[in-house]
Amino acid sequence: MSLTRRDFARKSAITGAGVALAGSVGALATAPNALAATDIDSDEAESASGGHHGVGYGPLIADPNGILALPAGFSYKVITYSGRTKLESGEFTPSNHDGTATFEGPRGAVLLVNNHELAGARAQWPHPVPLTEGLVYDPAAAGGCTVVEVRRGGEVAEWVGIAGTATNCAGGSTPWGTWLTCEETEDKAGKNGFTKDHGYVFEVDPEDHRANRDPKPIKAFGRYAHEAVVIDPKRGHAYLTEDASGPNGLLYRWTPPEGFRHGRGRLRTLADDAGVLQAFKCFDSGGKFVDDLSRATRIGTVYGVDWVDVPDRDAKQVSTRKQFKDGEITRARKLEGMWWGDGGAYIVSSYAREESPVQHDGQVWFYDPKRRTLTLKVLLGVNPDPSKDGAFDGPDNITVSPYGGLVIAEDGEGVQHLFGATESGRTYPIARNELNIGTEEEPEYSEFTGVTFSPDGRTLFANIQTPGIMLAITGPWKRQRR
Repeated sequence: MSLTRRDFARKSAITGAGVALAGSVGALATAPNALAATDIDSDEAESASGGHHGVGYGPLIADPNGILALPAGFSYKVITYSGRTKLESGEFTPSNHDGTATFEGPRGAVLLVNNHELAGARAQWPHPVPLTEGLVYDPAAAGGCTVVEVRRGGEVAEWVGIAGTATNCAGGSTPWGTWLTCEETEDKAGKNGFTKDHGYVFEVDPEDHRANRDPKPIKAFGRYAHEAVVIDPKRGHAYLTEDASGPNGLLYRWTPPEGFRHGRGRLRTLADDAGVLQAFKCFDSGGKFVDDLSRATRIGTVYGVDWVDVPDRDAKQVSTRKQFKDGEITRARKLEGMWWGDGGAYIVSSYAREESPVQHDGQVWFYDPKRRTLTLKVLLGVNPDPSKDGAFDGPDNITVSPYGGLVIAEDGEGVQHLFGATESGRTYPIARNELNIGTEEEPEYSEFTGVTFSPDGRTLFANIQTPGIMLAITGPWKRQRR
């Protein structure tokens, strides 16, 4: 049943500010990173006086090893490093680390499933995901996932979870303890030498090796440039983002068929056309259709959401996002990371440029499935000088912090950070990538990916995508003030 424009307007009038404050994360400044700059300045003053008592953890300290700048009292450990560390089978750790999730492992260990975003022909990558027997979808593709076990004593083991997939970008963990890895591509069989169609979601079990044999795509979720996915543990819906342009991508919802019950291995039993795949359609409190999420220029903007059936979810002839006429659905550029928390889904739009109605350098939205509303929580204005430290732009992977608010991985231009946002919207730096993969004259720093806390909340894991480094960050974490 659709949420009518009249119903939404009535709800907005009754709830007022309560709608704008749904979820746990408040607003960031609409001016380019104004709050972030203020917080950093105050942090430096507190550090000079002998302690840090404000939001965040103080200024970042340069790393003599040239990998990761962190606040005082924090440290990091390299868990995997492409081309240096090795899998249990003897091959080097694959490159291009991306989406990651953690799970409780045996005897106090932490298990992580790590995507490797390797696109195109397999031959072009020095360190592809090894084609482990029984775990290969398409032998011509370079991507996939590895499973990393960090044992209580610090020992690390790594093995293949799935191979022969393409452009494994983000994904999402499930309430039943598995990982959904997303292919951010629409390449069909024949392109790049591929033997099968790509652009699907696959399930990877971090604990049961046998469950990953003979990989099967979850075609019910559709074929498009998948970015991330979350599962509503109460209603069973899957929400999926599409990172695409020309035209901009969509937010999708998959509704399971009647009688279907989620659980380990259940998704691979679904028929290709099981359930209903739909794309979102937004309207404002006055009932006006919203064509693109970039139209929202004020924190606290709330849109009502309807869902429109996707005609051909497998995109046999036409990409799913191109199957709709203007006015039928809402679009957004760079729909990226997602995380389920606070009873809904946090959803990132990384940036918008000339292809969108309004330009920005990042949005984070919160979808409330009960109210069927989408609320703008974070808005970053266009960063005038990405080469300067202290400003944040291009949010990508995201996680809800056990210490309050969000932790966000930056995939912008210039300097790259992990940064936090408190419940009232104040921002603070957590880490800065110092590994220069460019030149001294023209430095270049890879994006952060796969930000996620350990199950006990003591360790923050994150990746530097290029060359492919997984890091474990520990320190005096604290509950952040609003």
